[in-house]
Parts: sequence; C-alpha cells; structure tokens
Amino acid sequence: MDIFWTAVGVALLLVFFLSMGTWIFASMLAISIGSLWIFGDFSADRIGLIFSRILYRASNSWELSAIPLFILMGELIFRSNLSERLFKGLVPITSRLPGGILHTNVLGCTLFAAVSGSSAATTATIGKITTQELKQRGYDRHLSIGSLAGAGSLGLLIPPSIVMIVYGVQAEVSISRLFMAGVVPGLVIALLYSVYIGIRATLSPALAPKQIAHGQSIGQSILLLLPILMLISIVIGSIYTGIATPSEAAAVGVAATLVLLGVERQINLAMLTEAFRGTLITSIMVCSLLITASLLSTAMGYLHLPRELASWIAEQNFSPTMLLLALAVFYIVLGLFLDGISITVMSLPITLPIVLLAGFDPIWFGIFLIIMIELGQITPPVGFNLFVLQSLTGESIGRVAWAALPFFLLMCMAAIIISVWPDLVLWLPRFMNG
Repeated sequence: MDIFWTAVGVALLLVFFLSMGTWIFASMLAISIGSLWIFGDFSADRIGLIFSRILYRASNSWELSAIPLFILMGELIFRSNLSERLFKGLVPITSRLPGGILHTNVLGCTLFAAVSGSSAATTATIGKITTQELKQRGYDRHLSIGSLAGAGSLGLLIPPSIVMIVYGVQAEVSISRLFMAGVVPGLVIALLYSVYIGIRATLSPALAPKQIAHGQSIGQSILLLLPILMLISIVIGSIYTGIATPSEAAAVGVAATLVLLGVERQINLAMLTEAFRGTLITSIMVCSLLITASLLSTAMGYLHLPRELASWIAEQNFSPTMLLLALAVFYIVLGLFLDGISITVMSLPITLPIVLLAGFDPIWFGIFLIIMIELGQITPPVGFNLFVLQSLTGESIGRVAWAALPFFLLMCMAAIIISVWPDLVLWLPRFMNG
C-alpha cells in the first residue's frame, strides 16, 4: 500500500480509538495490531511472534524499576507533613521579596519537584498548604493560582522526573545525563516565574500585601527545610557523583524517606497502605503505556512510516527553526487532549527519527519535549495541574486556566531561550561527565 495512505489509515485509527474514549494503552495496542494486519498484510501468527519478543524486551528493562520507586517516594512525602514544614521554612525567606510569600509557590514547587518526579503530586502537595494560606493573608487569588499552576509543572523537568525516565528508555539515552540536563532549564523557568511575580507586585502592590515574618530566624527556616534538602542531596547527589544509577538512587531515596519519616514517627500502617496502593495504580498505568508504546514503535518501523516521514521532511529542506516551531505546535495541540506520558510514548516513534535526522541532540530534544509537555499540564481541557487546582480552590476550570495563562507564556519564552542557547541544557551533562 502507498505510504501516504498507510499514514492516513494509521492516523484515522488513532483518531477513532481516542475519540471513543478508549484507554491510551489499549488504543496503542489496537493500533499496533490493526496497522500491521490491515496495512502491512501481516498474519496473526507473525504479529504474535513479533510482539512476544518486543513485550519481553520492553518489560525487562532495568531502567523501568526506577519509576515505581520514585512514585513511592513521592507518595510517602505527599502523606507526611513535609510540605507544611516546607512552607513554614520558606515564609521568612520570601516575605522580604517583591511579591512576598507568593514566591513560596515557585520555590516550594522547585524544591519539592526535586524529590517527587510528578507534576500533579508537586502541585497537590504544595497547593494544599499555600492556596489557603495565601488567601487568608490577602494575596491576589488570580496570581496565587496561576503561579502554583505554572510552578507545579516543574515536577516534570527538575530531576528526578518520571517523564525523563520514560523518554530515556524510549530514546535509548542516558537517564543520568537527562537528569543533569533538566536542572538549569528548570531553574531558569523558576527564575522567570519569580521575576514576573516581583514585577507584578511592584507595579500593583495590592496584589501582594507586604508582610514581614516575625518570630522565626533564617536559621530556624533552614532547619524546617532541612529534611527536604537532605532528601534532594541524597537522591540527586548519588546520581551526579556516580555512586548510584537513577534506578539505584530511587531505591536509596525511598530508604532515606522511610528512615526520615520513621525517625519523626510519621509512619503507620494506614499511611503505608495508601502509599503502596497509589504507587501500584500509577506504576501499572505508566509501565503499560511504555510497553504498548514499544509495540506501536515496532509496528511503525515495520510499516516504514518513521523512515519515510523523516525522508519527506528532509526533502522539504525545513530550517531547524521551522522544524522546532512545527513540533512545538504539534505537541501543544496534543497537550490539549493527552497527559505527558501518553504524549511521549505515542509521538516519539515518529518525531525522534525526524529530530535526529535534523541534527538535534537527543538529550536537548528530551528537555524541549518535556517543556512542551509542561505546557499541556496547564492548558484545558486535559491539563492535569488545572484539575488539581480546581479541586483545591473550588474555582472553575476556566478561571484556573486564565490565571495560568501568563505562566504558560513564560514557559514558551523558556522554550525559545533553550532553543537559542542550547548550551543551557547541554552544559551541565558535559561538565559532570568531564
């Protein structure tokens, strides 16, 4: 069959299954089988033989073991009082800045992202404290919700990140280098958010009433922040020093979290049961997506779609800028309807060969892709951060999305910045690898 009509047929299958509301992993499995059977004229026996080998190889990846461990770490922290202590520790530090303790949203999410790996967990954990505190202290509701929506998405970019592990497994690149590459862009985005809050508060002081925290020294604040800082140092430090791989560091992080919560007597049977239940549900979802994505990637390879599409794009002589712009629009549109992991596993078999052919570094593209996914976290109708904030604040999804708009634009600015200066992404991996 002509490659064009094959591509059209696959796209129609994709639209059909997604419009039916089918689970993403089931959609990818059905598309993989249907594509080979209908467009590749493969027999059922041949499809089964191919998929049995891919199924074993995809599910037997050592790197995947880091995913449930990082999820468990986030679940344990989410159910402890560390987020409350994080807020109390940041108040004296941020209260003297233009914008006051609105910066606790940005700094709190930045710190928590370094031990969570999940955007939704970061938003929910920090938001359950800051949304009510900022409201009671008279801070602008619109700016408070928007800054939390934007900063919460940093859970995907600042390592450890579950989406980075997913990308690293699919793209077959070093997850440690991906973790290193996400640090500077994550801090740049956090800085853009804080500068924006400061400028808004300076121009309109009523948005952020000036409040100086009393009765707590900087030293006391650091003591409150110490548990989170210790966990960050243990997890990230073990990776960057080469002591542990990302999978081993995840196990180290879980052990350190259990010891910390045990010392503080915050562990009980009910908490562990809920944490393990949440970890099991999320891990099954992520791993089933990854495995079926491998099947889809294999099916597309047998149909020669990635190669032909990459060749067609090469023949068009798109400039690197135009290619990135087209990919950015493509991913932002996908972000309107799909979550980050689904976007990654469904699109990468098609987009990665094109990006590599155009000469982009796969580590750099991984960070660019995650920023695009972060944009999807704060855009309706399927913006997970928006749903989390809607449940926390009681505001309509439209008001939450409108509040997040300036931070959406700031994240777009960050994508432009790393495109113009790619060394912001690649410098730290090169430096840490000597």
